[in-house]
Order: sequence, then structure tokens, then C-alpha cells
Amino acid sequence: MTISAGQKMPSGVFGVMTDKGPGAISSEDLFTGKKVVLISVPGAFTPTCSMNHLPGFVNEAAKLQAKGVDTIACMAVNDVFVMDAWGKDRDVGDNVMMLADGNGEYARALGLEMDATGFGMGMRGQRFAIIVDDGVATHVAVEAPGQFEVSKAEAILDAL
Repeated sequence: MTISAGQKMPSGVFGVMTDKGPGAISSEDLFTGKKVVLISVPGAFTPTCSMNHLPGFVNEAAKLQAKGVDTIACMAVNDVFVMDAWGKDRDVGDNVMMLADGNGEYARALGLEMDATGFGMGMRGQRFAIIVDDGVATHVAVEAPGQFEVSKAEAILDAL
């Protein structure tokens, strides 16, 4: 079942890069007591994700924070090394937390996985953005296949 507004975010663990190497953060630590914008992209270094989706949130970080967002987090079904390298390549700095959903378990828990085997990418997460307030999804914006409208930074700013 796909998550919808008003539902509690599922429990899970994301990979993150730390100063000491690969680490982890639980969904509880990420969401509890905070307002978080969680975005998901089908893959790091892919064209729309790299040129539009992630950079939009980096560029609009100050406006999102001004509307009460504590954390902007980007997840993809990639490993922690890829997510770290992609974050450096896109110069996210401290604006966006890069989360690895290496096996797609969190995308599956959200009901937002997609089959990209036709593109040689295996199972991935759909393109989406979720506004989470203290562990509860308050706005869920899932893109139709091939689209990039409802999950971009400007649309999320309007939803806040």
C-alpha cells in the first residue's frame, strides 16, 4: 500500500556517509520532532535527477528552511558511496542529507518502488517528495512516469 498524507512514516534505516566512513540513520532519528522534506529519485547521476530534481532543492534550501523545514533529505536506491559521490558532484554541502536506500527496502515500505529493469537499473524508488512533520506524512507528491512537476522544489515550497 502506498503511503498517503496523514500516515506515519514506516520504520527503516538509511545508509549515510560519515567522517569515519559508511554509517546509518534510522527513520525515527531522521523524522522524530522535525519537519523533513524527503525526496526520492530513481537514480544518482541520472539526467533529470542530477540536472533538475536535486539541484532544485539545493538552490531552494534557504526558502524551505524559512518555511520551517529542518532537514531536506534525498534518497535513492543506490549505495552509500554513490550517494556520497553524487552529493559531492552536485555540491549539496549541508543543504541536503544524502540517504542510501541500497536494497530499496524503504521505497518498498513506502509502497513507492518501481521496476526499472527495462532500463537496466533493477528495482528503484519512484520520483517523489514527501513533507514529513514529526514522523507523519503531511503531503505526498508522486510523479507520474516520465514526469517532473509535483515533486520539484517549487511545488513543495507551494505545499508548505
